[in-house]
Amino acid sequence: MGDRMTTITAADVKKLRDMTGAGMMDCKTALTETGGDIEAAVDWLRKKGLSKAAKKSGRIAADGLIGIVAKGREGAVVEVNSETDFVARNEQFQTIVRDIASLAPAAKGDLKALLAATYPGSKNNVEVQLQEAVATIGENMTLRRTSAIAVKEGVVADYVHSRVADGLGKIGVLVALESAGDEPTLFEIGRQLAMHVAAASPLALDIASVPADVIEREKAILAEKNQGKKPEMLEKIVAGGIKAFAKENCLLEQQYIHDTTKTVAQAVKEAESRAGAPIKVAGYIRYALGEGIDKKEEDFGEEVRKLASGG
Repeated sequence: MGDRMTTITAADVKKLRDMTGAGMMDCKTALTETGGDIEAAVDWLRKKGLSKAAKKSGRIAADGLIGIVAKGREGAVVEVNSETDFVARNEQFQTIVRDIASLAPAAKGDLKALLAATYPGSKNNVEVQLQEAVATIGENMTLRRTSAIAVKEGVVADYVHSRVADGLGKIGVLVALESAGDEPTLFEIGRQLAMHVAAASPLALDIASVPADVIEREKAILAEKNQGKKPEMLEKIVAGGIKAFAKENCLLEQQYIHDTTKTVAQAVKEAESRAGAPIKVAGYIRYALGEGIDKKEEDFGEEVRKLASGG
């Protein structure tokens, strides 16, 4: 019945397999049961205990660069997309991304304000400068997003992964530390934490920062997996499951990549003696190039045009 209503393509089955590691037939069944909805199929497989993956993945069709700047107590990050990696390696494009990033702290995460900011050494704003660059470089490009972070006291540290040049790469991370400690030491601690964030890709700072709907979704999956158990038993299982979810997904509770015998929170606590003052991780930002643009290669030009026109 499901098959007749929804055509399940081999490409969808492959994508679901890549996302979940589940078997081919299970993936086909999951897609049939959920009317071809990939996200719902991921949940279906998890409820049946057939999938380990909770994170969205799949091939991301976006090129360009993440630009990042950290100066003292503030930092900002931008994503500028291009249609090909060839342009991302072009010096002119890299200069544009670096120049836009230099304006980003003042825009404080407001994309419209950044697009309207005066481009360095020009009378144009960023938006017009990008349009002119499209004409000279001959390929569409767009400023997709920006975020910023600041502390009243302490430092904002940065780290770029898959770096192509200073402050430019495929993943950019900022970590904000609130502390009265020694600033060079704090920056070093912050950079180590930023490397951890790049590698471990936490969902949130701590369990309190995880969106309520995500927690509810996890609880629902745990409850369904353990149907028929006594309520008090089920309560313990769900509580344990959420604890495990936090260890995997929340920065402060994750195993620290530089020393897996400690959590990130423990590592920060131990670093306080070096810094000479208490340290609070005030927040972090992690940008991976193209995340959320999950389209077929040939759709990307359309995505860029839509973004460029604000559609």
